[in-house]
Amino acid sequence: MNDEFKTLKKFDAGKDREGFLFSLPVLEEQGIGKISRLPVSIRIVLESVLRNCDGQKVRRKDVEALANWTAKTPASEEIPFVVARIVLQDFTGVPLVVDLAAMRSAVKRLGGDPKIIEPLVPVDLVVDHSVQVDFFGSARALELNLDMEFKRNRERYQFLKWGQQAFKTFQLIPPGIGIVHQVNLEYLAKGVLSSQPSTLNSQLFFPDTLVGTDSHTTMINGLGVVGWGVGGIEAEAGMLGQPIYFLTPEVVGVHMSGQLREGVTATDLVLHITQLLRARKVVGKFVEFYGEGASSLPVPDRATIGNMSPEYGATMGYFPIDQESVDYLRATGRTEEQCLAFESYFRAQKMFGMPLRGEIDYSIDIDLDLADVQPSVAGPKRPQDRINLPDLEKTFRELLEKPVRDGGYGKQNVDLREKHLVELNGSAPRDDAMASSDTKEDQGINPGDELNKIEMTSNRPTPDPGKEIEAESSDVFVHGRTHVGHGSVLIAAITSCTNTSNPSVMIAAGLLAKKAVERGLRVDPGVKTSLAPGSRVVSDYLDKTGLQKYLDQLGFNLVGYGCTTCIGNSGPLHPNIEKAIHKHDLVAASVLSGNRNFEARVHQHIKANFLMSPPLVVAFALAGRVHIDLSREPLGEDKDGNKTVLRDLWPSLSEISDAMETALSPETFRKLYRDFADQNPKWNDIPSSTGDIYQWDEKSDYIREPPFFQNLSMEPGHIEEIRGARALGIFGDSVTTDHISPAGAIKESSPAGKYLKSRGIQPRDFNSYGSRRGNDRVMTRGTFANVRIKNLMVPGTEGCVTKYFTNAEGEEMSIFDAAMRYAETNTPLVILAGHEYGTGSSRDWAAKGTRLLGVKAVVAASFERIHRSNLVGMGVLPLQFPDGTTAQSLGLDGSEIFSIIGLSDTIKPGQTAMLEIEGKSQQKRSLPVKVRIDTPIEIDYYRHGGILPFVLRQLLAK
Repeated sequence: MNDEFKTLKKFDAGKDREGFLFSLPVLEEQGIGKISRLPVSIRIVLESVLRNCDGQKVRRKDVEALANWTAKTPASEEIPFVVARIVLQDFTGVPLVVDLAAMRSAVKRLGGDPKIIEPLVPVDLVVDHSVQVDFFGSARALELNLDMEFKRNRERYQFLKWGQQAFKTFQLIPPGIGIVHQVNLEYLAKGVLSSQPSTLNSQLFFPDTLVGTDSHTTMINGLGVVGWGVGGIEAEAGMLGQPIYFLTPEVVGVHMSGQLREGVTATDLVLHITQLLRARKVVGKFVEFYGEGASSLPVPDRATIGNMSPEYGATMGYFPIDQESVDYLRATGRTEEQCLAFESYFRAQKMFGMPLRGEIDYSIDIDLDLADVQPSVAGPKRPQDRINLPDLEKTFRELLEKPVRDGGYGKQNVDLREKHLVELNGSAPRDDAMASSDTKEDQGINPGDELNKIEMTSNRPTPDPGKEIEAESSDVFVHGRTHVGHGSVLIAAITSCTNTSNPSVMIAAGLLAKKAVERGLRVDPGVKTSLAPGSRVVSDYLDKTGLQKYLDQLGFNLVGYGCTTCIGNSGPLHPNIEKAIHKHDLVAASVLSGNRNFEARVHQHIKANFLMSPPLVVAFALAGRVHIDLSREPLGEDKDGNKTVLRDLWPSLSEISDAMETALSPETFRKLYRDFADQNPKWNDIPSSTGDIYQWDEKSDYIREPPFFQNLSMEPGHIEEIRGARALGIFGDSVTTDHISPAGAIKESSPAGKYLKSRGIQPRDFNSYGSRRGNDRVMTRGTFANVRIKNLMVPGTEGCVTKYFTNAEGEEMSIFDAAMRYAETNTPLVILAGHEYGTGSSRDWAAKGTRLLGVKAVVAASFERIHRSNLVGMGVLPLQFPDGTTAQSLGLDGSEIFSIIGLSDTIKPGQTAMLEIEGKSQQKRSLPVKVRIDTPIEIDYYRHGGILPFVLRQLLAK
């Protein structure tokens, strides 16, 4: 431990405890920067840089540069940020542990000690992304979905249990506990951490900071904890002792005033903020909320806002620490010692209390009056496209007829009164029906024997206000009929950490359901309803308040504790409904309380997806359609035939507050967040191997040793020009990581599906891409395989198609097959794209798959922050077109030959290279492109072929 600036000081940590800290006020007293005027988020990062200043990874000038941060013109310096811990979810966590296991195998082959590959900071992995809504609308839905989850993912879970015993600093929270971000907020986060250096007689305290392999790691910002999402590749480097490097950011201050009005929820507020900040272009910046309005918001509301910072584009959506932060720790069962240390530490650092206007210097200041927020939804394709609730009907009608090229659906002369009868019954010939509608392929599952015994759809008896439904196995059969058309709500999901961490909106949903049931309202059997809370605490307080039984009677039974519909784990619809969607080319809708609604994300066949608060999810499920103005139109009729409007059901703030008073207690959190293994017998039944080295099984189709470290030499290669490259794909704007990365279902006719069939695996056992992230053979074949991706090299098509060029015409084939053909002749490949390339979740396989396909460079109009970093981290060169230039403006069709000139070991961050283009007539033209290697350390990463080879060589050289 170094004390370069002599700032190590004692402080009172509470409960008669003495502690040490690296004092920022003392640093300011030395005349190094106006630290007390810095945004709180910058100060917390500065403390890490100060505490970790060792003259090597973190230098004296790094401390001085950040301490002298200038609001209007931040210095273009990279910050080496050493985080205190790392959180993972299982979709991103499995391949990360696979990489660590592969690194240990590589070290052993090179004659080193495999144990040098060990996380140097605490790592928590929460298994939350593997549960799927196969069963719903039944008291047995949780049990049945959990059974299916363990059957599908047994091999992955065996591997994770090996990792749990192999790595000392690796904690695993098993399935059925909660969503990673809500578990982080309610349990993992401590606010302030401590260690016992050998040179001190008391503990050293420091802020709780982290990165996570999910973009919504920012939810923890609501508690005053600095953290954000990174790719799995970058997180691995952080685990192995590398700082997280990023450029000094601008910090946008959002001054909040006023209070939310009656009938307005935290979800409405975050949708308002998402639209506001997207328009103000906060991409890559810190956002810090402050002022009296921010002070009035409880931590769950703050966390809702922090959670969606990826949707408004910011690195963080941060709230400073105040009394509300400390009270939240107490209310969620943290120890009194922990709460006192949290408060005492930040008071000692003069960072306690919500800043007021004028106290902090921000790069940009934005005003937000909370009283201006209105009830809203967002969609149907992007979270920033907010719609005032009364305008939804009009907006949907307009989008139906708007041309596809302008973001609409291209339907003409639509009569929204037209509906199509669909028979729903438990004895439907599922396999035949699913095959005829292609659902079996698109969903990646076949119900199989287990799901043929118990259908995946719901039977909702006529609600009886005085009787809780007792569901038997037959209750998960649907009987009856429904009518579907454009705008029909076919999925209604209270899901995702964004809202389910917030008792106010969850209680509101329960109260609305109670009033609906008491009036005799019911949900149409064609609506797939589900409740997937972020933690078991939600179930506890819904049961205590007596509200869960009313949600049950509307079909919102508990289906699992995990990230379900929001990431596409919505499960299949009834086969007859899917047949109707295909036959009539319907623009059907989903309503969900999550944070993402990109095309084909929620469900392959649901084209219109709207984000909203949990009570609005219940309301739209009752209405059964989205082309409705809920501010005036009735959403149904009560048992006496009287029309019921939304205001008849909407709970008041006082009703919500009264219900919440008795709902939560610290002891509930303590009880539910302990002895995880004992609370999960299915997890205990999973066997696993032991030892420091994982024994790779060549027969496995889930876990395979990746090729990244095979044949690794101790010396890196050289940075060289890329010559004679071909285009593998040309894409437009807003291509998301959902489009690039293998995600969702595995289509039988896709390269991945064909590969699995060649291995003797039947389509019903394909599972999802997410579950097979530990197998590079599947994932490489699934890269760019999204059914909605549009490769402009093959106009008018969707899916994983491209043209392989050996002549002017080219041959149409799958992207994977073309890449393999080019590999036979050692032809390098490039991807060309528009603006916001790689937006969305921080999927490491979007970069890994790109690399394994042989892509050497991606040339785009602009990049999403994490994906750009991930590309560099995998040794793929990101290049940026000049402003106003795209592949389309250049008239490129993919038949051209590309070269990138001006690359060498001496390249500098952000320098210019030349893109040479040779067309069909062999005429050459060239244009400058910006090398989007943004920091000096990234040059090292790129030269070594990626972050992990760089770190591995460093460890082996010690």
